[in-house]
Amino acid sequence: MTHWFNLEPMSREYIALTVALAALPALILLWIIYRKDRRKPEPLRMVIFSVLLGFASTIPALIFGYAANRLFIAFYPQYYLLLTAFVTSALIEESSKMTMVYRFLVPRKAFDEVTDGIIYTAGTSMGFAILENLLYSAGNPLSLMLLRGVTAVPLHAVASGIMGYWIGRAKFGSPRLRFVGLFHAVLIHGTYNALLFTSSSFSFLVIPLLFFSWARLKRLIRRALLEDRYHGRS
Repeated sequence: MTHWFNLEPMSREYIALTVALAALPALILLWIIYRKDRRKPEPLRMVIFSVLLGFASTIPALIFGYAANRLFIAFYPQYYLLLTAFVTSALIEESSKMTMVYRFLVPRKAFDEVTDGIIYTAGTSMGFAILENLLYSAGNPLSLMLLRGVTAVPLHAVASGIMGYWIGRAKFGSPRLRFVGLFHAVLIHGTYNALLFTSSSFSFLVIPLLFFSWARLKRLIRRALLEDRYHGRS
């Protein structure tokens, strides 16, 4: 999250286009994931609440991310890019989203299926992605917004969606299972960042990474739906 603020005046048309490019890819992806659970869909108000939690999750991510970056620059400058990829932009961001979901959504009565973990965590990740895209838009060309719309937004959806499966499992099993999900999310998110941050020669690999992760998320959605039916939750 750099180059956030642009003090030059922007036209209303530019602002509207920026907001659309920031929000539409995330909302479309969230709708696709939401529609996977047709037997027992979640209340829209709760999904909207999850998106708002995603907005809120950017605050601790910014604070701890800034502190971590200062630490890395001071003590580990030779590993700065790699540490930023896996710690600042993966571990801290995914931990912030996981904490919001586990603290404010898991205890709710509406959270009564493993599948709900995927839906609500995806909603939180899309809220995070929307605000992150808006922050990135300040002072950056619209081409960057388009690039983020087709890569960074799906990245947030699949990484956090996979984490959401394990959050759902943690609701009905061991709470420690959520950390299994966090590990998977950080691995995917961090690998994506590392490919872009550290080597332009391998940046094209983010595309197969996203396709592989999306396929994995779809399998977990099917598994969650089967588990919920087996245990009589759907």
